[in-house]
Amino acid sequence: MDHTKDNNELDIIIEGGMLLTMSDTMDVIDNPLIGIRDGKIAFITRGDIPETRSFSARKVLSAHGSLIMPGLINTHTHLPMVCFRGLADDLPLMDWLHNHIFPAESKFVTREMVYAGAMLAIAEMILSGTTTFCDAYYYESEVARAAFDSGMRAVVSQGFIDFPEPTAPEKIADIAERFISKWQLKSPLIIPALACHSPYTCSPETLTSVKDAARKADVLYSIHVSETKEEVAIIRERFGKTPVQHLKDIDILDDRTLAVHCIWPEDYEIEMLSTSNVKVSHNPESSMKLAAGCAPIPIFIEKGITVGLGTDGSASNNDLDMFREMGTAAKLHKAIQMDSTVMDAKTVLKMATINGAKALGLEDRIGSIEPGKSADLIIIDTKKPHLAPMHSYYSQLVYAASGADVKTSIIGGKIVMQDRKLPLVDLPSIMQEVKIIAKSIGSN
Repeated sequence: MDHTKDNNELDIIIEGGMLLTMSDTMDVIDNPLIGIRDGKIAFITRGDIPETRSFSARKVLSAHGSLIMPGLINTHTHLPMVCFRGLADDLPLMDWLHNHIFPAESKFVTREMVYAGAMLAIAEMILSGTTTFCDAYYYESEVARAAFDSGMRAVVSQGFIDFPEPTAPEKIADIAERFISKWQLKSPLIIPALACHSPYTCSPETLTSVKDAARKADVLYSIHVSETKEEVAIIRERFGKTPVQHLKDIDILDDRTLAVHCIWPEDYEIEMLSTSNVKVSHNPESSMKLAAGCAPIPIFIEKGITVGLGTDGSASNNDLDMFREMGTAAKLHKAIQMDSTVMDAKTVLKMATINGAKALGLEDRIGSIEPGKSADLIIIDTKKPHLAPMHSYYSQLVYAASGADVKTSIIGGKIVMQDRKLPLVDLPSIMQEVKIIAKSIGSN
């Protein structure tokens, strides 16, 4: 392809540094030249090839002394819960959820709170290298609006739960259809989806009604599954079967289902997830903090199940830094398995990038840096004491780097963070608004 005739039409050129493509061949390119046009990667070449000097662009970014890699993908979170960060820490999950979080949500969740919380969470994610998130919450249109306003790529899932009472199937279909139609064509960065809270908080009728709506619109369907031993016991008592078996029997499992947590599956349930091509979102820090357990991720991977990484909400984590999540995921499983070779750095980095994209059904757009894909990438400053020396890029990113090392974030070909500054987010105002919301929560 002759790029020289279009050299004046490039939006951004990134030059220098080291590029980790995270492509199928895991190419690593020294001193790359990356051309971005119309939101996509136009080309990738070597910067020391003489003819590349003819390229020009409206914006030229130097990545010398830096790593360039795909933006991180957070496959599961509840962004507005940033307003509950630190509200009820150090409690068992069921106590935390039913006696503290659910009551707080019923009293304080408003459209204004959801938008403000989502904006603050998005700012935190952009500053720490996340360029795509998958959220599930109430008033999800406000989360979508926050993502749109901040330039973030988002899978926004309208949530359903039988609380305080079930929603009629026909109303579920109407809510789902209106939400999807509102956001499906609004922006290429906003991808509508649907979510049910869990098999024990949603009736079979709710679960199937939401899944039917998701299938009709061909959108992602996510659900918490087997998160605690208590959940497994509840489903056994109600239906005489385990959670994954229950979902299979009511026809929920398929390649557009994202099962979140999956901490306590039986061996036969793992086979069901695999044969149904269900994807899994692993949220180790949240599960550790709530003492819910640890999902058998190495077994999932061995069985061919696609696993992405997520932070869960800030009320149970308490941060949205995917670099920290990677380090935790890698080390936790080594300790549990008593095997230092499991969950190696390259595997975990894939979970946060290309496999996260696969989990969300977006691998044709994001997750790796390749010509034709969306220009979602981050530049990491490696001129830091804790990142030297650089024997292994993958190891340093997973075991040593943090979100604070990200200096530039690009989403859909737009610079949403440069030199640790957010041009599209009024961060002081958002932080002040959330502070006011938190004060009202804390005083009750």
